Amino acid sequence: MAGTEEITLYDSQGNAVVYIADDESTISTWSGKPVAYLDDGSDNEPNVYGFNGKHLGWFLKGIVRGHDGNAVVGVKPPGFSKFKPFKGFKQFKPFKAFKQFAPFRPFLTNNWSSIPWEEFWLDGGN
Repeated sequence: MAGTEEITLYDSQGNAVVYIADDESTISTWSGKPVAYLDDGSDNEPNVYGFNGKHLGWFLKGIVRGHDGNAVVGVKPPGFSKFKPFKGFKQFKPFKAFKQFAPFRPFLTNNWSSIPWEEFWLDGGN
């Protein structure tokens, strides 16, 4: 994914909440805090890891999905997207810890996760 342009990700309400930076596929909040990163999986579909090395989910066809198969954020907002807020300054990225093995991918659903997007990233906290 490195070397591509920045990708905005929206929550279930159509809010632009995080983005994938064009530098090493870092996922950051709009305030500029790096919360996770993408790492190529064995099937060329990126895994989502926290900087603490914890596997958080997968980035499949433009949607970040958790271990339950539900969508957390995606590139296409449901319904209408709201205005994007101004981005904060990018903060320094934490060091990447050793990665957990990715679990088997669950069946994918058409549902949004019951876990708010802010909480999803907490498991990968540094």
